[in-house]
Amino acid sequence: MTDVEIEYCVPCGFLPRAQDLQEALLEEYGQELNSVALVTGDHGVFKVQANGDVVFDKEEDDYDVDDIVDSVGAHV
Repeated sequence: MTDVEIEYCVPCGFLPRAQDLQEALLEEYGQELNSVALVTGDHGVFKVQANGDVVFDKEEDDYDVDDIVDSVGAHV
């Protein structure tokens, strides 16, 4: 089972983006995921980890829900 963590910047208003990604992950992988946690952050953070491995960091990658879902899929 895979644990996913989505850390998002609260002051930046990234909650809707984090929720959309959480929903996409749950729709795609459902019961194959142990958890999809939303973690509050600041300083512009938007980072996704699967089992502790960073699969997306907005500092390094362009935001694309489908690409992030695929990246998480490699850990499922």
